[in-house]
Amino acid sequence: MHDPLEIEVKFHLPEIEPMRNHLLAMGATHAGSVFETNLRFEDASKTLRQRGILLRLRKDDRIHLTLKSNLSCPDTQFKVHREWEIEVGDFDVCQTILEGLGFHAKQAYEKWRETFILDTTKLLIDTMPYGVFLEIEGEKSDIRSIAGQLGLHWEKRILLNYLEIFEVVQQEEGFSFSDITFSNFETTHFDIRRHLSLLYAG
Repeated sequence: MHDPLEIEVKFHLPEIEPMRNHLLAMGATHAGSVFETNLRFEDASKTLRQRGILLRLRKDDRIHLTLKSNLSCPDTQFKVHREWEIEVGDFDVCQTILEGLGFHAKQAYEKWRETFILDTTKLLIDTMPYGVFLEIEGEKSDIRSIAGQLGLHWEKRILLNYLEIFEVVQQEEGFSFSDITFSNFETTHFDIRRHLSLLYAG
C-alpha cells in the first residue's frame, strides 16, 4: 500500500465572497457545497487523541469512515498526516459497529464545505460554527504558490486541525460545551479574530 500522505494548510477568511471570486478568476472549478456532520471516536482508555490518531465518521452527501495519524517528525511548514478513508453505506450502522468494537463517540462537529479544484489542488472554503477558513490541499510547491497568488500571508497559515482550533478558542473563551455545532454557538458572542495570533504557525 502506498503511503497516503495528505498535505494542507489553512488560512482564516474574514469574508467568503472575495475569495470565491478570486478562485474562479484563477480558473478553479467549483465542485459543490455540502453540510457535514462528523463524529470523533475514542477508545475506552481515551488514548487515540494522545497518540495523534483521529477516527472519524462523516456524513455529507456520502458517508465516510476516516483514520488519520500524525507523522513521527512533524513538518513545520505544512500540516502533513497519513489518511485512510473508505465510503460506507449507513451512518448509524457504522457507528454501531465502532461502538461494538469498543469505541465511543467523543465529540461532534459540523461545517459547511465548498470545494474548488485547481489542477491537482483542492481549495476548500470551510464555514465552521466559530469562523470561516480556506484549506489548501495538494503538493507543497503548489500550496505555497497558490497561497501567494491569492495574496495570503504565509506566516499566517494555520497547521492545526479544526478540533485543535476549537480547543484554543474553548480555553480562551471558557466554553463549557465540547461539540462544535452551529446550535451551540448561536448564543455565544465572540470574535475569533481576537485569537488568531494563537493559531498562526508563524
